[in-house]
Amino acid sequence: MILNLNNKALNPIFLMIIVVFALSGMQPLFSQNYYTTKTAPEKAQKAYKESREYAFKGDLQNSRKAVEKALKIAPTFIEALYLLTDIDITDNNLDAAEAGFRKIIELAPDHRPKVFYSYGVFLWEADRFEEAVMQLTKFLTYPQKSESLQKRATRLLSNAEFAAIATKNPVAFAPKNMGPHINSLYPEYWPSMSVDGSSFIFTRNTKRNEDFFVSKKSDGIWEEARNIGPPINTPLNEGAQTISADGKYFAYTVCNRPGDFGKCDIYYSELVQEKWTMPQNIGAPINSPLWESQPSLSADGQTLFFVRGSDNRASDKDIWVSVRQEGNNWSKPEKLGTEVNTPLAEDAPFIHPDGQTLYFVSDGHPGMGKSDIYLSKKQPDGHWGKAVNIGYPINTKGEEPAIFIALDGKKAYFASDRKGGYGSLDLYEFDLPENARPEPVTFARAMVFDMDSKTPLIASVNLKSLADGQQVTLAETDENGIFLVCLPMGTDYALEVEKKGYLFHSENFALKGVNSLDNPYELEIGLVKIPEAEELTSKEEATPVVLKNVFFESGSADLKPESVFELTRLKELLDDYPEMNIQINGHTDNVGSEEDNLSLSENRAKAVTNFLVQAGIAQERLQFKGFGETIPVDTNDTPEGRANNRRTEFIVID
Repeated sequence: MILNLNNKALNPIFLMIIVVFALSGMQPLFSQNYYTTKTAPEKAQKAYKESREYAFKGDLQNSRKAVEKALKIAPTFIEALYLLTDIDITDNNLDAAEAGFRKIIELAPDHRPKVFYSYGVFLWEADRFEEAVMQLTKFLTYPQKSESLQKRATRLLSNAEFAAIATKNPVAFAPKNMGPHINSLYPEYWPSMSVDGSSFIFTRNTKRNEDFFVSKKSDGIWEEARNIGPPINTPLNEGAQTISADGKYFAYTVCNRPGDFGKCDIYYSELVQEKWTMPQNIGAPINSPLWESQPSLSADGQTLFFVRGSDNRASDKDIWVSVRQEGNNWSKPEKLGTEVNTPLAEDAPFIHPDGQTLYFVSDGHPGMGKSDIYLSKKQPDGHWGKAVNIGYPINTKGEEPAIFIALDGKKAYFASDRKGGYGSLDLYEFDLPENARPEPVTFARAMVFDMDSKTPLIASVNLKSLADGQQVTLAETDENGIFLVCLPMGTDYALEVEKKGYLFHSENFALKGVNSLDNPYELEIGLVKIPEAEELTSKEEATPVVLKNVFFESGSADLKPESVFELTRLKELLDDYPEMNIQINGHTDNVGSEEDNLSLSENRAKAVTNFLVQAGIAQERLQFKGFGETIPVDTNDTPEGRANNRRTEFIVID
């Protein structure tokens, strides 16, 4: 039986089942237990034929009457039972339809093994996942299946197996509408947020077009969203945006614009002097004649994830990644591996500021059906780990939208058309389950300026891991001397700020086992100009530069390995300025005797001097001196104050 597909009253969920049943009369199987179209009595065959003709016309009422007549004549007429089950499904007589399945399987399980697949689909739609697993497993034991049906059955089986477990172990999920300052009568979707949580950006589809809107947080409340305006918003459509952690780089999707590379391309704009530059096509090799969309920037703005495929509805969409090169160019994109991408569609990548957790939507991994939200963790070798479904009821049997995770990893944001909203599609927030959260992250924000004039400086910022010296990020302050960098927890970092003509400045961030998200690092960094000969003052008046990433063993003058990064940079400074001579100064807190502290501070200053000499700096360019506990810069009454007093520094003396 094949029903009239133009009949809008038919339930589309079961059209696949109907087609399967329609083919069942093509291969008769003789049996004493049931009739087929070849063995049924002539009157039963005639009534069955009439029923199919009515079904083709979409006349289910007369189709039912005719097939029931056929079954009255021959109650075990298997094709007629198939047809009546079809009609019951379409008429939503689900109990009767299930009885039909059971009778067919009881009478003729091998006549048309696809009945197990069709019954499995029926049970899946009824949320009876464990029973669906049994029927689909049985179906897959039969040979001679088409390749496409084999794939559909295998995928549905994996989904049913997942759903059977997930629905018995639901995750906490209580989405909250973000309110009328963000949501409206129009559809709102594709949320994103600045790393400090102060700006919420999303796409709103008005009757005219798709535009970006932004809401600012004031006293913990989101203000009325406003149109970002030109030059980013235009009379055409813009959407699917991402913004760098420092809020300076904005990438998004533009479709069907004359002169572009493909159907949809990725564009970008940069914030310069508080204004967005004219958007530009990001160009090749990211954009191509294919469909590129849904960009997601890493926190440092150096890595771009995006989706490439034939078009928005194609099953060949995959997630790709490109890395920023010198000159603001991007590397040739690489497709992520099979742990993330599948033969079906992947969408909506979102790389969390931890740089280790990638969220995305996929049709191809085991889940609740259609598209689910997954995460993948970056492995030590740089590859992405196995996709993990973030759970039911966040994921449902419907299509799940793009998701955004806040810096703290606790709050998630998504779009939904659930009841009780302000429009057809609203933005919601919810607490992300702990097992779906990214790595803990905080951020550091600093202003760099000239120590004397206090004017902002454009300077280089180098962040490395203290443990192994690996570079975490290399950036530059903006025209206001400001930079912002995200710092995953669990690692200690060394930060250096430098500019030609100035002495470098160092900081360190001890983040092992510490969550300081609620108190991010806010720094003011004054750089000291390298003095000319006539500007040199006495040693007592010279401005010291504290070597904050020089470390010693407790109570000892033995340098720790973590000190190499900082001391190597000091050596490079002396190489760059071969006529510069410096003095290394050592200081301690007041714990212990004055004599011991004086000796310790001098030995530590000498250890730094010896390192530089062994690195190739001439001895005559270096002096060292210990001051013990005599020149504190902080209180000695707290552990933090004493740590600040235990310091190694240098001054320019000649």
